[in-house]
Amino acid sequence: MAGERTPIVFIHGLWLHASSWGPWVEFFREAGYEPVAPGWPGEPDTVEEARANPDAVAGTGIDDAVAHYATIIESLPASPIIIGHSFGGLVAEKLLGQGVGVAAVAVDPAQIKGVFALPFAQLRSALPALRNPANLHRAVSLSREEWRYGIGNEVSEQESGALFDAWSIPAPARPVFQVSAANFAVHSAGAFADR
Repeated sequence: MAGERTPIVFIHGLWLHASSWGPWVEFFREAGYEPVAPGWPGEPDTVEEARANPDAVAGTGIDDAVAHYATIIESLPASPIIIGHSFGGLVAEKLLGQGVGVAAVAVDPAQIKGVFALPFAQLRSALPALRNPANLHRAVSLSREEWRYGIGNEVSEQESGALFDAWSIPAPARPVFQVSAANFAVHSAGAFADR
């Protein structure tokens, strides 16, 4: 139908709030698309609410996120382009693999089952979640230094701190555990549907 704008669904990674996509949402809206950036299941509407209520996302796993975004996508007027970053990239890949969406862009996605190389930097970035097995059922926050190492490492320390203040939120640790064990589990949430 003429005049319909192609939807885009942005999916953020762990430790970021959905509002972090704001500049990209505006950019794509001005370019003629109809973008949305919904949060993960249970994610509060604001950064402040997310920080005040980390239990809202505790225990959320990869399959929960995939099902959540699939439901959102089903409600759209047309099949969207899906753009995800980090764990959002993994979710975007899984959605596309399930036939959801017309295309997907995975920006620096979390590793899927079958990828065996694990760079030290990626492992170190995951340590805030992995250091305590009880975190599997919790939401975990990053310190300013952990954020700088894992997320804000390509910008100045000042800009990294500003981004931390603006968008860092507690994230469910379960996806980190799921990806870490993906190559050792027969039925892993870190695998595509047919594996």
